[in-house]
Amino acid sequence: MKRLTHVDDAGRARMVDVGGKPPQRRTAVARGRIALAAETRRLLAGNELKKGDALAVAQLAGIQAAKKTGELIPLCHPLALDHIEVVCRLTERGVDVESRVSCVGRTGVEMEALTAASVALLTVYDMCKAVDKKMRISDVRLVSKEKSDV
Repeated sequence: MKRLTHVDDAGRARMVDVGGKPPQRRTAVARGRIALAAETRRLLAGNELKKGDALAVAQLAGIQAAKKTGELIPLCHPLALDHIEVVCRLTERGVDVESRVSCVGRTGVEMEALTAASVALLTVYDMCKAVDKKMRISDVRLVSKEKSDV
């Protein structure tokens, strides 16, 4: 098994030193979904929720969350992100979210993409909780990550 880099020789958590790594173009994509009742989907489609346009707010929340990942996850490096895209799609079962994050840096943007998708889904949950007590967030996962020399 590969040695974990986020622990020191004594087993204590530490932030990895990436200072010696060359900057590279880094991109990551994450997805997740939230299952919603038919009535909740109808309200979303008609923009009839009392809290407003849940999909637009979720998109903005996901973007903001990606930018804050280094503050939320203790061992993540703060990154200067070049691009964040969060797409929230209403489907026949609920809402699907996809986030795409990129930067030129010394470490990957997987956590930023996962955080963006997760917070977007949590925002949909928050905005629909008054009308749907059986929502279920699932399948939050990293879909792809890439790096290339710049």
